[in-house]
Amino acid sequence: MELSSLSRRAFSALAGTTVLGLSLGGSVSGAATAGPPGPVPTGPPPGPPGADGLRHRVALDRYSLLVDGRRLSLWSGELHPFRLPSPSLWRDVLQKMRAYGHNAVSVRLAWNQHSPAPGAYDFTGVRDLDLFLRTAAESSLYVVVHPGPYIGADVDAGGLPGWLAATGARPRTTDPAYLRHADEWLSRVNAVVARHQFTRGTGTVLLYRADAPERADLTHLHERIRADGIDVPLLHAGTTLAWDEAERTRDAAEARRVHLDGLARGTTLHNVHMAYGGTSWGWLPAPSAPTPTYDPAAAIDEARRPTAELAPLHQLGHLLRHVPDFTRLDEAAEVRAADARVQVRHLANPDTGAHAYVLRNDSAAAVTSTVPMDGTDVEVTVPARDAKLLATGLHLGAGRKLAYATVQPMLSLSVGRVDIAAFVGRAGEMAHLVLDCPSEPWPTRLDEEAAWAFDHGKLHVTVPLKEDRLTRVRVRGADSDRALLLLLADDAASLRLWPYETPSGRVLVRGPELLREAVLDGDTIRLTGDTADERELEVWAPRGIGRVTWNGTAVQASFGRAQSLMTVWPLPGVPEVALPELDGWRRRTENPESAPEYGDSGWTVADRRTSHSTTPVPGGQPVLFADDYGYHYGDVWYRARLTGAAGLKSVALSYATGARGLLMAWLDGEPLGVHRPDDGDGPDTWTGTAGLGVPAGLRATRRERADGGDSAVLSVLVRRTQHGQDDPRAARGLTSAAFEGAAPDVRWRIRGAVAPDPVRGPLNHGGLYGERHGWYLPGYDDGDWEKASPADLPREDRRQGVTWYRTTFRLDVPPEVDASVGLVLDDAPEGDHRVQVFLNGWNMGEYASGRTGAAHTFVLPNGILRTRAAANTLALAVLADGESAPGPGTVRLELLGSAAGGVPVKPVASPGRRRD
Repeated sequence: MELSSLSRRAFSALAGTTVLGLSLGGSVSGAATAGPPGPVPTGPPPGPPGADGLRHRVALDRYSLLVDGRRLSLWSGELHPFRLPSPSLWRDVLQKMRAYGHNAVSVRLAWNQHSPAPGAYDFTGVRDLDLFLRTAAESSLYVVVHPGPYIGADVDAGGLPGWLAATGARPRTTDPAYLRHADEWLSRVNAVVARHQFTRGTGTVLLYRADAPERADLTHLHERIRADGIDVPLLHAGTTLAWDEAERTRDAAEARRVHLDGLARGTTLHNVHMAYGGTSWGWLPAPSAPTPTYDPAAAIDEARRPTAELAPLHQLGHLLRHVPDFTRLDEAAEVRAADARVQVRHLANPDTGAHAYVLRNDSAAAVTSTVPMDGTDVEVTVPARDAKLLATGLHLGAGRKLAYATVQPMLSLSVGRVDIAAFVGRAGEMAHLVLDCPSEPWPTRLDEEAAWAFDHGKLHVTVPLKEDRLTRVRVRGADSDRALLLLLADDAASLRLWPYETPSGRVLVRGPELLREAVLDGDTIRLTGDTADERELEVWAPRGIGRVTWNGTAVQASFGRAQSLMTVWPLPGVPEVALPELDGWRRRTENPESAPEYGDSGWTVADRRTSHSTTPVPGGQPVLFADDYGYHYGDVWYRARLTGAAGLKSVALSYATGARGLLMAWLDGEPLGVHRPDDGDGPDTWTGTAGLGVPAGLRATRRERADGGDSAVLSVLVRRTQHGQDDPRAARGLTSAAFEGAAPDVRWRIRGAVAPDPVRGPLNHGGLYGERHGWYLPGYDDGDWEKASPADLPREDRRQGVTWYRTTFRLDVPPEVDASVGLVLDDAPEGDHRVQVFLNGWNMGEYASGRTGAAHTFVLPNGILRTRAAANTLALAVLADGESAPGPGTVRLELLGSAAGGVPVKPVASPGRRRD
């Protein structure tokens, strides 16, 4: 469920110009529930948020949020902490989000990550919500919290815990049994969130999103949350508060179209889904998730690197932050382009007189057309399937005003003795800016690309935008004693422009790949950030600043014509990072559960006759559904002792799984075969019936036995027991069994995962023999395993079942380098096999060969991955179908990206196997 957004016109009809109070779901602040008597005028936004100990007021009118009486255009980016299981790296991504223009982070909290069993909750380690909220406040980001209980997000059961399926509770209804569990979860979350509310000055939690699919549940939900001390505004289905969460976008052009369209429609609360996608590690992903990588098109990718989608988000975020005109816009008179392929939305700020024009081209070709803007027909080119935001009437510092421009404004700010305005466009475009100048100014070309002309009170500046090149033009005079610095950049160059707000004034930094922090200390500005290549560093800072340090080291700098501090020598790039080859592998086969003599007396007897599942129990058969016996995640084993099995010819095993399910079966230790469901019964459930014949040789052997083959042991392994989001109570695992040639008496036992890992959580491991006995953990003694290479298995070495591989390796990444490392599976053998990847005991996800979208590269997050001269344990569990060699192919490490800088990383707890 996503919250719908309202158009500005619809919102106006509901709210007029008054500030909304109780319509937000209750009191909107700890101090007051009503806003000012009239519209709040356009003005400077509130300063960066933090846990400042002061009370704050939060309200909303039809234009924007109002924080302490100032307009705030919320530009949120979504990040799921559970998809980055390394708390140190939360700071890295949050700092990047702030640097790239976001002023808020939207977080969803997965109930199933925190609750392994009814009444049991864990908020420690990678689930430390208190630490995340503190880190967000320290990164100067507001927080929008979404604890569900249902969150969707391609998470197993939409975030609902697996154990809920076995309680009889009907999820997302007013069923008292469900509300009892959901209330307990929300109370545990709210106890943490309440301590970090911006309204109280103890944190930066600004908004609270809640899951209320039924109107009847709203009152209960409201009372529950308010009783827990939550007093920030509530967002839920049906509220008039417009939360705009656009669909995922594929590239920069689509991102521009989508988000500029939201601005044109009057979206009040902008959210980028996803700012950082991350990893659906372990058994976290829902059936709808095709790979462990969640949203590969996110602005910051799984390896924490910027992607092509980032530039327009960076530009728009800083525009909303640093140009207040865009926080209060009304629809203005209709404007039409000369070429109808260019659609125009015209908006105006009633306070400042600034106008905005959102131009959109949905055609397959670039379109050049004239557009009337403030009385002038301006020729503009809009690339194919792209969009532009243009403006007129913007005040650019003291006494300067933009007449019009063919490129988008990005920021306007005053720093020290200079006013700075930045404009951005596409590389190869000719940028044309026109300034209203009552008297002739004195322009100065600081970079050779710029040209200008003055005519009838207007200064025309033209600049050809080149790839990754910034062009600077200084304008003096024209009835102002302050210099105006025009910066014109293409997308790549804009990603190296970093505005930053300090308590002593604003700062603008140009050059490095990332600016994390700027601190003014006497006459010194202390900068921290990242570089990948050698980069020049240019800094505009308040008066009195004459020295610069970068990552703690003084750099030589001097003042230039742009009234900036420019370093004499470029900042160094990142040194080369060498990765080791993966060798020294050990190999061992498992699945002893398939042997008839295997002792299963400790397994759970599967003899129930009723189930809480929405799947009917087949008549005359016991319940075989895994959830009913407490096995909710990972692989599940079944063993059936058959009496009266003489003459058995075939077995029909019906089963239900999530996506990419798999069933393997053995009779008396002999493989019967492997089966995969062909199609899903909707988006969440895949069902199939494996018709497995008993081989003639096995039937002959059974007849020759002393008992004439009257008894037998059937062993079955079912993979992919993930729960759907639409119907999390649908059965998983075996659903029924039928036999041909005999009518045996059947006694079933079932076994899944052992107790949840107290550190890694309940979704980390399943019911494979090696998992139950710690083969994936550091410290396990594999000295008696055979030596083998996963890539060098003989083709005749084929078996149906599970084979494990283990090795250790060491990295020695310099402490000043942030290296992102991936594990790559190459040259996989033919056939259908699955590889479960464990790093230091953490389940990084599954590779399914021959499947569309199968992951070949697994990002290994620093913290779980030891990068500083420490040993790492890698374990692979391979499920092979008997038609291919039971190995994953070539396995290697790959450097996905590196930077000089980063954040300090603490090792994530990765306990090894306990000694018996």
